[in-house]
Order: sequence, then C-alpha cells, then structure tokens
Amino acid sequence: MNGKCIILCAPSGAGKTSITKYLLQQNLGLEFSISACTRAKRPNETDGIDYYFLTIDEFKNRIEAKDFIEWEEVYANNFYGTLKAEINRIWESGKHVIFDVDVKGGLNLSKHFGKNALAIFIKPPSILELEKRLRSRGTESEETIQRRINKATEEMEYEKRFDVSVENNQLEVAQKEVYGIVKSFLKS
Repeated sequence: MNGKCIILCAPSGAGKTSITKYLLQQNLGLEFSISACTRAKRPNETDGIDYYFLTIDEFKNRIEAKDFIEWEEVYANNFYGTLKAEINRIWESGKHVIFDVDVKGGLNLSKHFGKNALAIFIKPPSILELEKRLRSRGTESEETIQRRINKATEEMEYEKRFDVSVENNQLEVAQKEVYGIVKSFLKS
C-alpha cells in the first residue's frame, strides 16, 4: 500500500514540531516518520521515538547500503535522513506518513513522492521572532543559535517551492489552519 505523505518544513524554531504533534493528536490516520540523524540527543529526546540516533559511521554505512529515501549533511558531520524501512512500516500499518524535516529534505521528499505528498512550509513571523524562540528554548549555545539563524535566513528563500505556506504567528491559529489543509488533502 502506498499512502499519502504530509511534509512539514520550517526553519528551526518556526514551530513545525509543535504543529506536527498537534496533527498527530487529531484523528487523521497519520503516523510520524522518525528520521535518522547523527547529532547529539537532547535531554528530552528518546532514541526510536524522536529520532534514530546513529553514529557518523553507522549513517554512512546506511547511505552505502541505499537504505535512505533522502539524506543530507545539514551541518558538517551532522547528517539527517529518511529510512525506506520507516515509510514502508507506516504504510503497511494502513496509515499516512507525516514528516517533520528540514527544508531541503522536505523538497527532496516532495519530489520523490510526487502527487501523493503535500509539502507545507511553516514560516515564522520574522527572523527576529525566530531568534527569540530559539533563545527561549535554552538548549543551544550562542554559536549554534547564530548558525541556525543564518540557515533560517537561507531557508526562507525556499518558501515558494512548497505546495502551501502557513505563517506561525500564533501557534493555535497555525495549528488549526494546517489541520484544515491536511484534512482536505487526505480526503482528495
């Protein structure tokens, strides 16, 4: 069975994870696609639930084995990717896949899945607001925050390449807007 795919992308701190979690709580038949990555696990994260945390060598071996639909080296030696086995597992359970991925990964997934995918760009009200959100997390160094802000500025240029764009100025409003868009796509 090939189900549909919902692809949520945004610069770091724009709210895509909060919107993804909201959509998963609705009765839409969605299941989260767990990405593989090589970054360090944050204190509130669990391997196999938030990400599949791999070493750089493990990740590179999986690339060689062609285990990924798409993968990217987001920062130096910081890899993220979508495992083919993860998508097959979700579709075999009769559900649709929801992705919470970076912008380039989302565009690659959209291209791969074609008309069976809906790519949604979640944009922050401004880069300044994005910086404020990243700082309020309290999970990253100043260097990491600056790197994420620079990357976010670049990622905002990709917005027009997505099927739809939703501004996350107020989380509850953005969640309801995305819910309506996703519900309509899944029924089509």
